Amino acid sequence: MNDLLKGLRIVEVSAFIAAPYAGLVLGQMGADVIRIDPIGGGLDYRRWPVTDKGTSLYWTGLNKGKRSITLNVREAEGREIAQSLMTHPGEANGFLLTNLPARGWLDYDGLKGRRDDLVMMNITGNRDGSVALDYTVNAAAGFPTVTGPEHQDRPVNHVMPVWDVVAAMSAVQGILVAERHRRATGEGQFMQVALSDTAFATLSHLGYIGEVQINGDVRPKTGNHVYGTYGQDFETKDGRRVMITAFTPRHWKALVTATGTAEKMDQVAALFSLDLVKEEDRFEARETITAVLRPWFEARTLHEIADAMNAEGACWGPYQTFAQAVAEDPRISTDNPMFQEIDQPGIGNLTAAGGMIDFSNAARASVQPAPILGQHTDEVLGDVLGLSSGEIGGLHDRGIVAGPAAE
Repeated sequence: MNDLLKGLRIVEVSAFIAAPYAGLVLGQMGADVIRIDPIGGGLDYRRWPVTDKGTSLYWTGLNKGKRSITLNVREAEGREIAQSLMTHPGEANGFLLTNLPARGWLDYDGLKGRRDDLVMMNITGNRDGSVALDYTVNAAAGFPTVTGPEHQDRPVNHVMPVWDVVAAMSAVQGILVAERHRRATGEGQFMQVALSDTAFATLSHLGYIGEVQINGDVRPKTGNHVYGTYGQDFETKDGRRVMITAFTPRHWKALVTATGTAEKMDQVAALFSLDLVKEEDRFEARETITAVLRPWFEARTLHEIADAMNAEGACWGPYQTFAQAVAEDPRISTDNPMFQEIDQPGIGNLTAAGGMIDFSNAARASVQPAPILGQHTDEVLGDVLGLSSGEIGGLHDRGIVAGPAAE
Protein backbone atom coordinates (compact mmCIF):
# COMPACT_ATOMS: atom_id res chain seq x y z
CA MET A 1 0.00 0.00 0.00
CA ASN A 2 1.12 3.60 -0.51
CA ASP A 3 0.48 6.51 1.85
CA LEU A 4 -1.57 8.86 -0.34
CA LEU A 5 -4.61 8.37 1.92
CA LYS A 6 -2.62 8.25 5.12
CA GLY A 7 -4.65 9.97 7.83
CA LEU A 8 -7.96 8.58 6.63
CA ARG A 9 -9.57 5.86 8.75
CA ILE A 10 -12.42 3.76 7.37
CA VAL A 11 -14.55 1.52 9.56
CA GLU A 12 -15.88 -1.33 7.43
CA VAL A 13 -18.83 -3.53 8.36
CA SER A 14 -19.30 -5.84 5.43
CA ALA A 15 -19.67 -9.22 3.79
CA PHE A 16 -19.10 -10.79 0.37
CA ILE A 17 -17.60 -8.62 -2.41
CA ALA A 18 -18.66 -5.01 -3.03
CA ALA A 19 -17.95 -3.38 0.35
CA PRO A 20 -14.83 -5.47 1.16
CA TYR A 21 -13.45 -4.70 -2.31
CA ALA A 22 -14.01 -0.97 -1.73
CA GLY A 23 -12.24 -1.20 1.62
CA LEU A 24 -9.38 -3.09 0.00
CA VAL A 25 -8.89 -0.36 -2.62
CA LEU A 26 -8.93 2.40 0.00
CA GLY A 27 -6.50 0.47 2.20
CA GLN A 28 -4.08 -0.11 -0.64
CA MET A 29 -3.98 3.65 -1.18
CA GLY A 30 -2.96 4.19 2.42
CA ALA A 31 -6.18 4.45 4.43
CA ASP A 32 -6.40 2.68 7.79
CA VAL A 33 -9.27 0.26 7.19
CA ILE A 34 -10.69 -1.40 10.30
CA ARG A 35 -13.00 -4.28 9.48
CA ILE A 36 -15.55 -5.28 12.13
CA ASP A 37 -16.67 -8.92 12.07
CA PRO A 38 -18.73 -11.09 14.40
CA ILE A 39 -16.77 -13.30 16.76
CA GLY A 40 -15.98 -16.45 14.80
CA GLY A 41 -16.38 -14.73 11.44
CA GLY A 42 -19.21 -13.43 9.32
CA LEU A 43 -21.20 -14.79 6.39
CA ASP A 44 -18.26 -14.69 4.00
CA TYR A 45 -15.48 -15.83 6.32
CA ARG A 46 -15.24 -19.36 4.92
CA ARG A 47 -16.43 -18.71 1.38
CA TRP A 48 -14.88 -20.75 -1.42
CA PRO A 49 -12.25 -21.13 -2.70
CA VAL A 50 -10.70 -22.49 0.50
CA THR A 51 -7.46 -24.30 1.23
CA ASP A 52 -7.40 -27.95 2.32
CA LYS A 53 -7.35 -26.62 5.88
CA GLY A 54 -10.50 -24.57 5.32
CA THR A 55 -8.93 -21.11 5.10
CA SER A 56 -10.80 -18.91 2.63
CA LEU A 57 -8.60 -17.67 -0.21
CA TYR A 58 -11.53 -15.41 -1.12
CA TRP A 59 -11.70 -13.73 2.31
CA THR A 60 -7.96 -13.25 2.62
CA GLY A 61 -7.77 -11.90 -0.93
CA LEU A 62 -10.35 -9.18 -0.25
CA ASN A 63 -9.01 -8.15 3.14
CA LYS A 64 -5.30 -7.63 2.53
CA GLY A 65 -3.82 -4.83 4.59
CA LYS A 66 -6.85 -4.23 6.81
CA ARG A 67 -7.04 -4.36 10.60
CA SER A 68 -9.49 -6.90 12.02
CA ILE A 69 -11.58 -6.53 15.15
CA THR A 70 -14.25 -9.02 16.23
CA LEU A 71 -17.23 -7.89 18.30
CA ASN A 72 -20.40 -9.40 19.67
CA VAL A 73 -22.84 -6.78 18.36
CA ARG A 74 -25.80 -8.80 19.61
CA GLU A 75 -24.97 -7.27 22.97
CA ALA A 76 -25.46 -3.57 23.65
CA GLU A 77 -21.89 -3.28 24.88
CA GLY A 78 -20.57 -4.64 21.58
CA ARG A 79 -22.74 -2.28 19.57
CA GLU A 80 -21.51 0.62 21.67
CA ILE A 81 -17.90 -0.22 20.83
CA ALA A 82 -18.71 -0.47 17.13
CA GLN A 83 -20.52 2.85 17.12
CA SER A 84 -17.73 4.49 19.09
CA LEU A 85 -15.27 3.43 16.40
CA MET A 86 -17.54 4.72 13.63
CA THR A 87 -18.09 8.11 15.24
CA HIS A 88 -14.74 8.59 16.99
CA PRO A 89 -13.68 12.25 16.95
CA GLY A 90 -10.83 13.62 14.89
CA GLU A 91 -10.21 14.50 11.26
CA ALA A 92 -9.07 10.96 10.42
CA ASN A 93 -12.25 9.36 11.74
CA GLY A 94 -15.95 9.40 11.00
CA PHE A 95 -16.00 7.30 7.80
CA LEU A 96 -18.20 4.20 7.63
CA LEU A 97 -18.43 1.70 4.77
CA THR A 98 -21.03 -1.05 4.88
CA ASN A 99 -23.25 -3.24 2.73
CA LEU A 100 -25.40 -4.28 5.66
CA PRO A 101 -28.85 -2.68 6.02
CA ALA A 102 -28.58 0.88 7.33
CA ARG A 103 -30.90 0.37 10.26
CA GLY A 104 -30.73 -0.56 13.91
CA TRP A 105 -27.19 -0.07 15.18
CA LEU A 106 -26.19 1.04 11.66
CA ASP A 107 -28.93 3.64 11.32
CA TYR A 108 -27.39 6.82 9.93
CA ASP A 109 -29.53 9.28 11.88
CA GLY A 110 -28.66 7.54 15.13
CA LEU A 111 -24.95 7.59 14.32
CA LYS A 112 -25.15 11.18 13.13
CA GLY A 113 -26.47 12.11 16.54
CA ARG A 114 -23.09 11.02 17.90
CA ARG A 115 -21.03 12.70 15.18
CA ASP A 116 -22.75 15.27 13.01
CA ASP A 117 -20.19 15.18 10.18
CA LEU A 118 -20.23 11.39 9.80
CA VAL A 119 -19.65 10.15 6.24
CA MET A 120 -21.43 6.85 5.61
CA MET A 121 -21.41 4.80 2.41
CA ASN A 122 -24.07 2.09 2.17
CA ILE A 123 -24.05 -0.43 -0.69
CA THR A 124 -27.45 -2.04 -1.27
CA GLY A 125 -28.87 -4.63 -3.67
CA ASN A 126 -31.72 -2.55 -5.08
CA ARG A 127 -32.31 1.10 -4.29
CA ASP A 128 -35.56 0.20 -2.48
CA GLY A 129 -33.54 -1.91 -0.06
CA SER A 130 -34.66 -5.28 -1.41
CA VAL A 131 -32.17 -8.09 -1.85
CA ALA A 132 -30.12 -8.45 -5.04
CA LEU A 133 -26.79 -10.07 -5.81
CA ASP A 134 -24.48 -9.62 -8.75
CA TYR A 135 -25.85 -12.68 -10.52
CA THR A 136 -29.50 -11.64 -10.21
CA VAL A 137 -28.69 -8.07 -11.23
CA ASN A 138 -26.75 -9.23 -14.27
CA ALA A 139 -29.66 -11.43 -15.32
CA ALA A 140 -32.14 -8.56 -15.03
CA ALA A 141 -29.86 -6.18 -16.94
CA GLY A 142 -30.04 -8.44 -20.00
CA PHE A 143 -26.43 -9.37 -20.53
CA PRO A 144 -26.92 -13.16 -20.29
CA THR A 145 -29.39 -12.96 -23.20
CA VAL A 146 -26.58 -11.83 -25.52
CA THR A 147 -23.91 -14.11 -24.02
CA GLY A 148 -23.13 -17.56 -25.35
CA PRO A 149 -23.34 -19.35 -28.73
CA GLU A 150 -25.17 -17.48 -31.48
CA HIS A 151 -27.98 -19.96 -32.02
CA GLN A 152 -28.62 -20.90 -28.39
CA ASP A 153 -31.81 -19.37 -27.00
CA ARG A 154 -31.22 -19.83 -23.30
CA PRO A 155 -29.33 -17.14 -21.34
CA VAL A 156 -25.72 -17.76 -20.34
CA ASN A 157 -24.28 -16.27 -17.16
CA HIS A 158 -20.67 -15.22 -16.75
CA VAL A 159 -18.70 -15.92 -13.58
CA MET A 160 -17.09 -12.52 -13.14
CA PRO A 161 -19.05 -10.53 -10.49
CA VAL A 162 -18.57 -7.34 -12.46
CA TRP A 163 -21.33 -5.30 -10.82
CA ASP A 164 -19.88 -5.97 -7.37
CA VAL A 165 -16.58 -4.55 -8.60
CA VAL A 166 -18.24 -1.56 -10.28
CA ALA A 167 -20.24 -0.86 -7.11
CA ALA A 168 -17.04 -1.10 -5.06
CA MET A 169 -15.25 1.42 -7.26
CA SER A 170 -18.30 3.68 -7.16
CA ALA A 171 -18.28 3.47 -3.35
CA VAL A 172 -14.60 4.45 -3.25
CA GLN A 173 -15.33 7.40 -5.50
CA GLY A 174 -18.23 8.48 -3.30
CA ILE A 175 -16.22 8.30 -0.08
CA LEU A 176 -13.38 10.36 -1.53
CA VAL A 177 -15.80 12.96 -2.90
CA ALA A 178 -17.58 13.16 0.47
CA GLU A 179 -14.24 13.48 2.28
CA ARG A 180 -13.33 16.42 0.06
CA HIS A 181 -16.74 17.98 0.66
CA ARG A 182 -16.37 17.55 4.42
CA ARG A 183 -12.99 19.23 4.35
CA ALA A 184 -14.47 22.19 2.48
CA THR A 185 -17.76 22.57 4.38
CA GLY A 186 -17.58 20.53 7.58
CA GLU A 187 -20.63 18.56 6.45
CA GLY A 188 -20.95 14.81 6.56
CA GLN A 189 -23.47 12.84 4.56
CA PHE A 190 -25.17 9.53 3.94
CA MET A 191 -24.48 7.96 0.54
CA GLN A 192 -26.04 4.92 -1.01
CA VAL A 193 -25.19 3.05 -4.18
CA ALA A 194 -27.39 0.20 -5.38
CA LEU A 195 -25.80 -2.77 -7.09
CA SER A 196 -28.60 -2.85 -9.66
CA ASP A 197 -28.12 0.84 -10.45
CA THR A 198 -24.52 0.20 -11.49
CA ALA A 199 -25.75 -2.27 -14.10
CA PHE A 200 -28.67 -0.19 -15.36
CA ALA A 201 -26.52 2.95 -15.50
CA THR A 202 -24.08 1.03 -17.67
CA LEU A 203 -26.92 0.11 -20.02
CA SER A 204 -27.43 3.83 -20.51
CA HIS A 205 -23.78 4.85 -20.75
CA LEU A 206 -22.87 2.20 -23.35
CA GLY A 207 -25.88 2.79 -25.58
CA TYR A 208 -27.95 -0.30 -24.80
CA ILE A 209 -30.99 1.71 -23.72
CA GLY A 210 -30.72 3.95 -26.78
CA GLU A 211 -30.45 0.87 -28.97
CA VAL A 212 -33.90 -0.18 -27.78
CA GLN A 213 -35.62 3.20 -27.46
CA ILE A 214 -34.21 4.95 -30.53
CA ASN A 215 -33.35 2.15 -32.94
CA GLY A 216 -36.02 -0.31 -31.84
CA ASP A 217 -33.44 -3.08 -31.95
CA VAL A 218 -33.09 -6.18 -29.82
CA ARG A 219 -29.41 -7.05 -29.56
CA PRO A 220 -28.73 -10.53 -30.97
CA LYS A 221 -26.26 -13.06 -29.67
CA THR A 222 -23.04 -12.89 -31.63
CA GLY A 223 -21.04 -15.62 -29.92
CA ASN A 224 -17.39 -14.64 -29.75
CA HIS A 225 -17.78 -12.01 -32.45
CA VAL A 226 -17.56 -8.46 -31.10
CA TYR A 227 -20.76 -6.57 -31.86
CA GLY A 228 -20.34 -3.71 -34.33
CA THR A 229 -16.68 -4.30 -35.18
CA TYR A 230 -14.33 -7.20 -35.84
CA GLY A 231 -13.30 -9.62 -33.14
CA GLN A 232 -13.12 -13.40 -33.30
CA ASP A 233 -11.48 -16.41 -31.69
CA PHE A 234 -9.34 -18.92 -33.56
CA GLU A 235 -7.86 -22.31 -32.80
CA THR A 236 -4.11 -22.73 -33.23
CA LYS A 237 -2.06 -25.59 -34.67
CA ASP A 238 -1.08 -26.75 -31.18
CA GLY A 239 -4.64 -26.83 -29.83
CA ARG A 240 -4.69 -23.45 -28.12
CA ARG A 241 -7.14 -20.67 -28.88
CA VAL A 242 -6.61 -16.93 -29.34
CA MET A 243 -8.86 -13.87 -29.44
CA ILE A 244 -8.21 -11.29 -32.14
CA THR A 245 -9.74 -7.80 -32.21
CA ALA A 246 -9.57 -5.04 -34.79
CA PHE A 247 -11.51 -2.06 -33.45
CA THR A 248 -9.52 0.67 -35.18
CA PRO A 249 -8.07 1.13 -38.69
CA ARG A 250 -4.60 0.64 -37.21
CA HIS A 251 -5.64 -2.61 -35.52
CA TRP A 252 -7.13 -3.82 -38.81
CA LYS A 253 -4.02 -2.96 -40.81
CA ALA A 254 -1.80 -4.71 -38.25
CA LEU A 255 -3.94 -7.86 -38.35
CA VAL A 256 -3.99 -7.99 -42.15
CA THR A 257 -0.24 -7.37 -42.38
CA ALA A 258 0.61 -9.95 -39.73
CA THR A 259 -1.45 -12.61 -41.49
CA GLY A 260 -0.42 -11.67 -45.03
CA THR A 261 -4.05 -11.47 -46.15
CA ALA A 262 -4.17 -7.96 -47.68
CA GLU A 263 -4.98 -9.17 -51.20
CA LYS A 264 -7.75 -11.48 -50.03
CA MET A 265 -9.26 -8.77 -47.83
CA ASP A 266 -9.35 -6.43 -50.83
CA GLN A 267 -11.28 -9.14 -52.66
CA VAL A 268 -13.74 -9.45 -49.76
CA ALA A 269 -14.27 -5.70 -49.76
CA ALA A 270 -14.92 -5.66 -53.49
CA LEU A 271 -17.24 -8.67 -53.33
CA PHE A 272 -19.54 -7.04 -50.77
CA SER A 273 -18.93 -3.41 -51.84
CA LEU A 274 -17.64 -2.63 -48.36
CA ASP A 275 -14.82 -0.54 -46.93
CA LEU A 276 -13.13 -2.80 -44.38
CA VAL A 277 -11.35 0.18 -42.83
CA LYS A 278 -14.76 0.92 -41.30
CA GLU A 279 -15.53 -1.20 -38.27
CA GLU A 280 -19.23 -1.53 -39.10
CA ASP A 281 -18.29 -2.94 -42.52
CA ARG A 282 -15.88 -5.38 -40.89
CA PHE A 283 -18.73 -6.53 -38.68
CA GLU A 284 -21.02 -7.03 -41.67
CA ALA A 285 -18.38 -9.16 -43.40
CA ARG A 286 -17.24 -10.93 -40.23
CA GLU A 287 -18.03 -14.46 -41.33
CA THR A 288 -16.12 -14.10 -44.60
CA ILE A 289 -13.19 -12.36 -42.91
CA THR A 290 -13.05 -15.18 -40.38
CA ALA A 291 -13.05 -17.77 -43.18
CA VAL A 292 -10.07 -16.00 -44.78
CA LEU A 293 -8.13 -15.81 -41.53
CA ARG A 294 -8.88 -19.24 -40.06
CA PRO A 295 -6.37 -21.26 -42.16
CA TRP A 296 -3.55 -18.92 -41.19
CA PHE A 297 -4.17 -19.48 -37.47
CA GLU A 298 -4.75 -23.22 -37.84
CA ALA A 299 -1.36 -23.57 -39.54
CA ARG A 300 0.60 -21.90 -36.72
CA THR A 301 1.41 -22.55 -33.09
CA LEU A 302 0.54 -20.13 -30.33
CA HIS A 303 4.20 -19.07 -30.16
CA GLU A 304 4.36 -18.39 -33.90
CA ILE A 305 1.11 -16.42 -33.77
CA ALA A 306 2.39 -14.37 -30.84
CA ASP A 307 5.56 -13.45 -32.72
CA ALA A 308 3.65 -12.40 -35.84
CA MET A 309 0.98 -10.42 -33.96
CA ASN A 310 3.44 -8.67 -31.68
CA ALA A 311 5.75 -7.74 -34.54
CA GLU A 312 2.95 -5.72 -36.15
CA GLY A 313 1.39 -4.39 -32.93
CA ALA A 314 -1.85 -6.28 -33.51
CA CYS A 315 -4.41 -6.52 -30.69
CA TRP A 316 -4.75 -10.14 -29.59
CA GLY A 317 -4.58 -12.39 -26.56
CA PRO A 318 -4.45 -16.10 -25.77
CA TYR A 319 -7.32 -17.90 -24.10
CA GLN A 320 -5.96 -19.16 -20.79
CA THR A 321 -7.24 -21.14 -17.87
CA PHE A 322 -6.60 -19.61 -14.47
CA ALA A 323 -3.82 -22.15 -14.05
CA GLN A 324 -2.23 -21.23 -17.38
CA ALA A 325 -2.44 -17.52 -16.57
CA VAL A 326 -0.70 -18.04 -13.23
CA ALA A 327 1.97 -20.31 -14.69
CA GLU A 328 2.64 -18.60 -18.01
CA ASP A 329 1.57 -14.95 -18.06
CA PRO A 330 4.30 -12.50 -16.98
CA ARG A 331 1.59 -10.02 -15.98
CA ILE A 332 0.89 -12.29 -12.98
CA SER A 333 4.37 -12.25 -11.54
CA THR A 334 6.71 -10.04 -9.59
CA ASP A 335 7.97 -8.71 -12.93
CA ASN A 336 4.78 -6.66 -12.71
CA PRO A 337 5.29 -4.17 -9.84
CA MET A 338 1.65 -4.58 -8.86
CA PHE A 339 2.44 -8.09 -7.61
CA GLN A 340 4.55 -9.21 -4.67
CA GLU A 341 5.10 -12.50 -2.90
CA ILE A 342 3.52 -12.45 0.57
CA ASP A 343 3.37 -14.90 3.43
CA GLN A 344 -0.34 -15.10 4.20
CA PRO A 345 -1.06 -16.48 7.69
CA GLY A 346 -3.01 -19.69 7.48
CA ILE A 347 -2.18 -20.15 3.80
CA GLY A 348 1.52 -19.71 3.07
CA ASN A 349 3.42 -17.98 0.29
CA LEU A 350 1.48 -16.71 -2.69
CA THR A 351 1.55 -14.00 -5.33
CA ALA A 352 -0.68 -11.11 -4.26
CA ALA A 353 -1.73 -7.89 -5.96
CA GLY A 354 -1.40 -4.43 -4.48
CA GLY A 355 -2.93 -1.24 -5.84
CA MET A 356 -3.59 -1.06 -9.58
CA ILE A 357 -2.73 2.62 -10.08
CA ASP A 358 0.82 3.90 -10.60
CA PHE A 359 1.23 7.26 -8.85
CA SER A 360 4.21 9.38 -9.86
CA ASN A 361 4.47 10.93 -6.38
CA ALA A 362 4.04 7.77 -4.32
CA ALA A 363 6.36 4.80 -4.37
CA ARG A 364 4.83 1.36 -4.21
CA ALA A 365 4.95 -0.06 -0.71
CA SER A 366 4.83 -3.69 0.28
CA VAL A 367 1.60 -5.64 -0.19
CA GLN A 368 0.27 -6.48 3.25
CA PRO A 369 -1.37 -9.86 3.96
CA ALA A 370 -4.90 -10.12 5.26
CA PRO A 371 -5.20 -10.17 9.03
CA ILE A 372 -6.05 -13.17 11.12
CA LEU A 373 -9.66 -12.73 12.19
CA GLY A 374 -9.65 -10.56 15.32
CA GLN A 375 -5.90 -9.98 15.10
CA HIS A 376 -6.13 -6.26 15.91
CA THR A 377 -8.97 -6.28 18.43
CA ASP A 378 -6.87 -5.27 21.42
CA GLU A 379 -4.74 -2.88 19.35
CA VAL A 380 -7.76 -0.98 18.03
CA LEU A 381 -9.51 -0.86 21.39
CA GLY A 382 -6.39 0.49 23.02
CA ASP A 383 -4.91 2.77 20.37
CA VAL A 384 -8.11 4.16 18.84
CA LEU A 385 -10.60 4.11 21.70
CA GLY A 386 -8.02 4.48 24.48
CA LEU A 387 -9.26 1.57 26.60
CA SER A 388 -6.97 0.25 29.30
CA SER A 389 -5.67 -3.31 29.36
CA GLY A 390 -7.98 -4.01 32.29
CA GLU A 391 -11.02 -2.72 30.41
CA ILE A 392 -10.05 -4.77 27.35
CA GLY A 393 -9.58 -7.87 29.48
CA GLY A 394 -13.03 -7.40 30.96
CA LEU A 395 -14.56 -7.21 27.47
CA HIS A 396 -12.88 -10.51 26.59
CA ASP A 397 -14.15 -12.09 29.82
CA ARG A 398 -17.73 -11.01 29.08
CA GLY A 399 -17.60 -12.32 25.50
CA ILE A 400 -18.01 -8.87 23.96
CA VAL A 401 -14.76 -8.97 21.96
CA ALA A 402 -12.39 -11.66 20.84
CA GLY A 403 -8.87 -11.92 19.49
CA PRO A 404 -7.34 -14.42 17.06
CA ALA A 405 -7.19 -17.20 19.67
CA ALA A 406 -10.99 -17.35 19.67
CA GLU A 407 -11.29 -18.55 16.04
